[in-house]
Parts: sequence; C-alpha cells; structure tokens
Amino acid sequence: MRILTWTIRIALFILLLAFAARNTETVTLRFYFDLAWQAPLVVLLLAFFAAGALLGVLAAAGAVFRQRREASRLRRELRAHAPMRDTPAMPPPPAEG
Repeated sequence: MRILTWTIRIALFILLLAFAARNTETVTLRFYFDLAWQAPLVVLLLAFFAAGALLGVLAAAGAVFRQRREASRLRRELRAHAPMRDTPAMPPPPAEG
C-alpha cells in the first residue's frame, strides 16, 4: 500500500512540475487605478490557489472552534454528572455462615 501511495505522489509531483514548466510565460494582471503586476503564469496560479486555500481555512475556522468549544462544554458536563472514579469500590458484605 505504501508503494502505491508513493507512486501516486511521485506521479502527481511530476505532472505538476511539467505543468509549471509549460506555463512560464509572463502575464500581466491588471488591477484598478492602472496598477499592473507582471509575473510568470504559474506563479500567479500558485498565488491565487494559496489565497483561496487560506480563505477556505479561515472560513472553516469559525465552525471548528465552535465545535471544539461545544465538545469541551459537553466533556465538562459529562464529568460533572459521572460518578467519581477515584473512590474505591465498597467491599462486599461479609458472608454469613
């Protein structure tokens, strides 16, 4: 299984490297107010991919923190209602005989 995983990773890396090598032409990204940025196409694609990934992580962070807070609250509530585990069990009553 590890060999298959590494084979897929290497193939994906080679594919992405070939894509980057084929897209090195300089492109101009035009902003408002006559601002422009010239960079290789692959650099712009990587920058916008990274910005999108960062925005996605930031969008999900609120939900993750809310769920962690809720889980922490439920754990505290469970501990408050659970019987004490550190107390020794009561010994059995003496046998009559």
